[in-house]
Amino acid sequence: MLPYAIIGAGPMGLCTARRLSQYQIPWIGFEIHDNVGGLWDVDNPTSTMYNSAHLISSKKQTEFTDFPMNDEVPTYPAHHHLKTYFQDYARHFDLYKGYRFGHKVIEIIRKDDHWLIKVETSGQETSYEVAGVLLANGTLHHPNHSENVGDFAGQQIHAAQYKNPAIFKDKRVLIVGCGNSGCDIAVDAVHQAKSVDMSVRRGYYFLPKFIKGQPSDSLGGKIKLPKRLKQWVDSFLIRMIIGKPSDFGLPDPDYRMYESHPVINSHFLHHIGHGDIKPRPSIKYVSDKTVEFSDGSTGSYDLILEATGYKLDYPFIDQTHLNWQGFAPQLYLNVFNPAHNQIFVMGMVEAAGLGWQGRDDQAHMVALYLRQKLDNQPSARRLEQTIEQQFAKRIVGGMEYLELERMAYYVDKATYLKSLHREIKRLKSDLTPAPTKMTNAEPANVN
Repeated sequence: MLPYAIIGAGPMGLCTARRLSQYQIPWIGFEIHDNVGGLWDVDNPTSTMYNSAHLISSKKQTEFTDFPMNDEVPTYPAHHHLKTYFQDYARHFDLYKGYRFGHKVIEIIRKDDHWLIKVETSGQETSYEVAGVLLANGTLHHPNHSENVGDFAGQQIHAAQYKNPAIFKDKRVLIVGCGNSGCDIAVDAVHQAKSVDMSVRRGYYFLPKFIKGQPSDSLGGKIKLPKRLKQWVDSFLIRMIIGKPSDFGLPDPDYRMYESHPVINSHFLHHIGHGDIKPRPSIKYVSDKTVEFSDGSTGSYDLILEATGYKLDYPFIDQTHLNWQGFAPQLYLNVFNPAHNQIFVMGMVEAAGLGWQGRDDQAHMVALYLRQKLDNQPSARRLEQTIEQQFAKRIVGGMEYLELERMAYYVDKATYLKSLHREIKRLKSDLTPAPTKMTNAEPANVN
């Protein structure tokens, strides 16, 4: 029996491997780096993490519920805490032995009724035959570059390249983009740069990390409110606590709260209020080191940093195998392809508060499906029928998300988890006793 391949050893790859092992499904993992952790390991060549990065959600709302973080880990862990956490997770669930480290996947192609994976390691190309592939290589690797009109004579980089604030030393800095990374980096820059401006094209909701000493994402939820009412109440409360963005010279959002990702930062507005960061509108034209903005104002800069987000990128597989339409693959529950081609997109899901446990639930569902499919159980066939009928249905729970590339795979947390848990329950309905020992199948090396 051929194993299934898992691409990536970040949090999504690890919980996928753990769940496949739980249901005795043979697997092999491929990871470009020499250890687990994904982008949370800043030494990983594909990591887009920077030295000052911390979680924007609290540890209790983010961790795997059956593998909690240690008490000494702070409320908002830094990247090095998380690197250790994932290494501990991999050891606890005995996942290291299933991974091939230092293996870069360069191509995945169909071969008869299975798949061929070509990898590069130590300058040599090797191929493996596998039953199917679970893509868990992450969504924050391929930079989404802005399109400047004109040519900039200074230094221009994307946030993906940023590591250390020393790069801003004594420079006039313009940061393009006001998402979480952009605001984090702007706060870094004020301690080094000669000046810091930020070009902001649209409005954002800003939330502090702590309210009354508690992480802000842990408050509320005890009283369930209708979505529209909760959006209004939460927006009103935040406005009462910190004010409107326009109070700080920023555009107010023209959409309801949670219809785009809020900015979770306790220092950004502080620095704007103290004149350390100057808001600017969108860029109109760039010439030499001068930038003209949409309101006719200008500024001179030595460095432009694009905090403009990331594009989904699975460069080693043809998009037709992913049912790619528009900005993202169109998949049932953001995972299952209507073609039933044994390609599963893992972790291509974002939602406020989903955390890694929500992604582990996703992996649990997929592992159960594969187990039931191998055992030729009716529940697997029922799920396949559902996939064919509902693959294009987004799980938005009535939310009107902005039509942005990064929002193309956003879901409503409560609705999405309810759907995952329903499918898990259905798949468990005819689950047969599992084998006592995992099948030690190996991929067929065709070189």
